[in-house]
Formats: sequence, C-alpha cells, structure tokens
Amino acid sequence: MRAASYDTYGGPEVLTVGERPDPPVGPDTVLVRARATSVNPVDWKVREGYLQGAFPHHLPIVPGWDVAGVVEAVGPAVRTGLQVGDEVWGYVRRDDVFAGTAAELVPAPERTVSLKPAGLSFEEAASVPLAGLTAYQALTEALAVGEGDRVLVHAASGGVGQFAVQIARSLGAEVIGTASPANHDLVRDLGATHVLDHGAGPVGEQLGTVGGAVDAVLDLIGGDAMADISAQVRDTARVASVIDAEQMGQIGGHYVFVRPERAHLDALAELVDRGELRVTVAATFDLDQIADAHRLSQEGSPGGKIAVRI
Repeated sequence: MRAASYDTYGGPEVLTVGERPDPPVGPDTVLVRARATSVNPVDWKVREGYLQGAFPHHLPIVPGWDVAGVVEAVGPAVRTGLQVGDEVWGYVRRDDVFAGTAAELVPAPERTVSLKPAGLSFEEAASVPLAGLTAYQALTEALAVGEGDRVLVHAASGGVGQFAVQIARSLGAEVIGTASPANHDLVRDLGATHVLDHGAGPVGEQLGTVGGAVDAVLDLIGGDAMADISAQVRDTARVASVIDAEQMGQIGGHYVFVRPERAHLDALAELVDRGELRVTVAATFDLDQIADAHRLSQEGSPGGKIAVRI
C-alpha cells in the first residue's frame, strides 16, 4: 500500500510517501480502504516529537488519526455489524503511535469506526471525527451543557470550535464565541448569538456587554484567554479545556483529551443527517502533498479543516 510516513522527528520535510507493507487484520480490527484523512494540530505535534511522553511511539510512523473510507475486511471477533463495502468514518487512536490514517489501508480497532453519514463526501467525513468528538465530549460530558445554558467557546472559528458552536446550539444553548474580526461572520453563521474579539482585551469585560458571565466555558486556545476566567463564568467547575490540564486542576475545571467512541460518532452522524452539523473544509491536498497540508496546519488556522485525499 502507499502511505505517508516519517522515520525521524522534525518539520514537514521529514514526511515521505511511498510503499509500505499492507497491515494485518487483527481479530477485533476493521480494515478500511481509506479515501481521505485530515490534518489536525496534534499531527504535527506528534511529528515534531512533542507527545512522546503521552504515548509509546514506534518509528517509522504513519501519521493521521481521522479516516473516511470503505470497509475492506472485518476481523473474526468484530461485533459491531460492520460489513465489507460499508462506508465508514472514525477517529483511529490506539494506545501507541505507529499505524496512522494517512495510508491506503488503515487497520482500525472496531471501537474507533462507525457508519459514515451518507450526506458527507469522504473528504468532509474525514474532517469530523477527532475535532467533532472533542467538541461533543467536552460539551456533553465535561460541561453537561443543556437547554438554556449560555456557553462561551474560545477560538470558535477553529476546527474544534466550529463544531462546538453547532453542537452547543443543538443542545439548546445560547453560544458566545471568540474569534478574530475576520471570522466573526463565520461564527455567527454557525449559530453564535454574539462573537467577541479575543484580541480586544479581557474577555470577561467584553462579556459585560452581552449579558455578563456565562454558565460554561470551552477553552480551545489557552494562554491569555484564561487570565480572567473567574470573570467569564459563574462557576469554574464548568470550565473545560483541551489545552492546559494543570490549570484546569487548579481552578477545579475539566481537562478534555478526546477518546474514540462509536456511540458519539453515531450522535454526530445524527446531527449531520438533521442538518444541525456542517463541515467547513478549507483546503484539500492529495496524499503526495501531505507535507504541505502539515505546513498549513502548523502555520495557523485556515478557517476550516484540512483534508487529505487518498
């Protein structure tokens, strides 16, 4: 099979694309013939070597966590009902970093994949799982967002933020987002009632102009955005962050590290089917251009997800 890989840590230039051995089909594995993957910030952080303390790494590494494709084979112990020929999507995270999704064949543990929403292209579908699950788990589990809540989403125009705005709205919440002025219309179009400029001073003060402190905060940016968190939210127990675990421990909030969850993938698919969750793909690259896709991700948010066609 053709796959992207790297055998040393470093910049985008360490990525190469070539032939690698086809992966085996384990007992509880769904082998997916990938049609697309996507690039998330975690991909270049792994490539740079920053997450070696979080997971065992085994070089050479095939990058990527998201996949959309067609089931090629099903292991004998798989009990999910998936069959050869099914179109699936998934967040393929194992307990180590080795066999990622930027490859023609992806061995996915059955817990990591589910049926793809029919209304999404493979590129759109591959852009959802990691970011969508992050937003969904933060909002429904860590923050328990419900009808009538006022929710603040920091970095609402980013990959996770765009999904968070839409999911919070689907849960019955009023959403306030932060974003640069160039992205305010986008965030409003996704369903935010108000959008604040995260570069225009303390967010807690800005909230005073749109109703004051909120019920829950989802932090996707960290740093200065959290400097006045006690002025942003009524109770810091309803703060969740994907950035700073130590800070969340100090304030009594929740650190969120996304996990594969088939039921949550199905919940996201239902939102897509109901027209309550849409995907913005800002750029699409071919597999041979994956270094450019990583480079774009590392330079900053392009206004949507970065898909890689396989």
